[in-house]
Amino acid sequence: MAGFRDRTAIAGVGYTPFNKNSGVSTLTLAVRAILAALDDAGLSVDDVDALATHRVGDSTPPWVVAPALGVPEVSWYLDQFGGGSVSHSVVGQAAMAVAAGVADTVVCYRAINARSEFRMGGTGRGAAPVFDAQYQAPYGYFAPPQQFAMFTRAHMNAYGTTHEHLGHIAVTQRANAVKNARALKRDLITLDDYLASRWIAEPLRLLDCCLETDGACAVVVTSRERARDLRRPPVLVSGAAWGGGDSLFSGTGTDFTVTEAARLAPRLYAMAGVGPGDIDVAELYDCFTYSVLVQLEDYGFCAKGEGGPYAASGAIALDGELPVNTHGGFLSEGYVHGINHIAEAVAQLRGAAGDRQVPGAEVALSTAQPGYVLAGTSALILRSDT
Repeated sequence: MAGFRDRTAIAGVGYTPFNKNSGVSTLTLAVRAILAALDDAGLSVDDVDALATHRVGDSTPPWVVAPALGVPEVSWYLDQFGGGSVSHSVVGQAAMAVAAGVADTVVCYRAINARSEFRMGGTGRGAAPVFDAQYQAPYGYFAPPQQFAMFTRAHMNAYGTTHEHLGHIAVTQRANAVKNARALKRDLITLDDYLASRWIAEPLRLLDCCLETDGACAVVVTSRERARDLRRPPVLVSGAAWGGGDSLFSGTGTDFTVTEAARLAPRLYAMAGVGPGDIDVAELYDCFTYSVLVQLEDYGFCAKGEGGPYAASGAIALDGELPVNTHGGFLSEGYVHGINHIAEAVAQLRGAAGDRQVPGAEVALSTAQPGYVLAGTSALILRSDT
C-alpha cells in the first residue's frame, strides 16, 4: 500500500456554475468543467488520454465526452455505475491507472442536472437498476430522505442524538458557504431557522437535506513528477480506498449506526501513513446532516455516539480542531455527487480557498457516501506537495 502513496497528483480542478436549471445538457456541462480543469492545470485537450466518471440517472459517459472534446482516442476510461458511494473511487482508480502506466492524464468528472432533469428522489420513473430496489419500491420507501431518516432515527434512539446536534452541522456549513462565491446558498441561518424548517421525512428537516443542483465538476490526475511542472501546486494522492459488500437492505448488518466507512477507514489511513489526528481539513459527504455526524465517528474523530456533541461543540467550524466542509458542502454549496468535495480539498491544500482557507492545511480527508444505500464507500487522503 505504501508503494502507491504520493505517486500521483491532482493538477487541475474545474467547475461550471451551480444552479437549479442549467439550460444545457449534461454533455455540455461535462465538457465545460473538463476544459476549465485543463486550463487550471495549464494543459490542453491534446494532453488527455483517459476519462473517468460515475453515474446514477443523469450521466454522460466517456465515449460520448471524448469526441465532444476532440479527443480521438483514450487509452483508459471508467464509467462506473453507482451513486455518491463510488464518487471517490473514480479518482482513486484514475490514480491507480496513472501509477501503473496505463494512462498519463486522466480527467475525472461528474456532470448532473439533478434539479431540472433527473431528480434523485423524483417520481414518475422506474426503480434504479440495483438489486435492493426490489425490497424498497413496493412500499414507496425509495427517496434518499426516507432512507436516511431511518438511519438517523436509529442513531437518535441508540445515543440520544438530537435535532440540535444536526442543526449545528447545517448552521456551520452555511457559515462556510457565505465565504464561497460559488455557493448556491449564502444567507446565514441560525439554529432557530433550522428548527423552523419544514419536515421532509422525520426526523430530517429541509435544512438537513442537500441541495438539488445542476452543474459539473472535474479534476485532472497525473503523475507527481509531471504535475510539478504544471501551472498549479500539485496535490498528492496519498491514500485512496474503496470497498464494501454488506448491504443494509439485504445483508447481515444489524447496527445501523455503523457504516462501511468504519471498516474502510483503517485501510485508508494505513495506505496514507496517517491517522485521524493528522487530518487538517475534512470534506465529508453530506447528502444529509446525519451523514456528516456518523462519519465523524466512523473515521475516528470522536467515539461512537459522540458525533452530535462533537459537531455542536464548534470543533467542525473553520476555526475548530477539524474544519468540515469548508465550502459549505452539498448542504449549501451544491450537490455534484462527490467531486466538488475533492475539488475543495485541493483548494485548501493549495492555500487557494480565500476567506475560507484553513491556515496551514497540509492533509485533507475527502469522503464518499458512507455506504448506507449502496453496499460500499470510498475516500481519499490528499496531501500538499511541500
